[in-house]
Amino acid sequence: MESTKYVHGYTSRESIRLNDQANTLEEIIHHDTIFPKGSLILEAGCGVGAQTKIMASGNPGSKFISVDISEDSLMEAEKLIRSLNITNVEFEQADIYKLPFKDEVFDDAIVCFVLEHLNNPVHALHEVMRVLKKGGNLIAVEGDHGSAFFHPDSEFATAAIQCLVQLQKQKGGNANIGRELYPLLNSVGLENVSVSPRVVYADSSKPHLVEGFTRNTFTAMIEGVAQEAFGSGMMSKKDFEQGIQDLYRTAEEDGTFIYMFFKGSGIK
Repeated sequence: MESTKYVHGYTSRESIRLNDQANTLEEIIHHDTIFPKGSLILEAGCGVGAQTKIMASGNPGSKFISVDISEDSLMEAEKLIRSLNITNVEFEQADIYKLPFKDEVFDDAIVCFVLEHLNNPVHALHEVMRVLKKGGNLIAVEGDHGSAFFHPDSEFATAAIQCLVQLQKQKGGNANIGRELYPLLNSVGLENVSVSPRVVYADSSKPHLVEGFTRNTFTAMIEGVAQEAFGSGMMSKKDFEQGIQDLYRTAEEDGTFIYMFFKGSGIK
């Protein structure tokens, strides 16, 4: 993916977090990511392959070309896919703003957790549409940090989340882009645009979501920007750490955590 700077950083911990997220949300996000057999699919912004492994294994009759601007991420993605014996994916280094493909090559395309990191998502969508065949389906999936609600409530946790929102904005991204997905897809000329919310609700009766999402995905994501948050003066170290502690508190027996993703699609 192309952005001013990937706010979460390219670290082994971030790679683990991305895979935890993908594994935990597989049914919520991708139960309907099904392509016709024989399709050629563009995955624009594949990162470390966390989503790739789910989509490719769920569509063994289709071929995926997965691209990313980060050479290191692509190497990790290819290593992951090969380790799982998935054979219907090819990787290529590419800038989403200038894809190295001819017009109308792909049957369908998907952009998953990428637009939030871009300073010009409309430009990126137009470029993906350029390489998409007429009648092809473009799918986009994004989160929205403004949709996070939890119990027990905490002003420190809310402020810590806002630190990430602001840091991402400073780097050219938009952590609340999920709510804008419908107008974004409409703005580039797609037809039959539809967007569906994908709600994550975690309480102690859903230990898989508590561990995989509340702890290992969302709270780990906020915790990952700690140095930047209090280093930039957005919050004091003490208050930020209290916010992280309070987020982990929502994963205890009497806690709850709610977050919303958005999955949109449209036809060229």
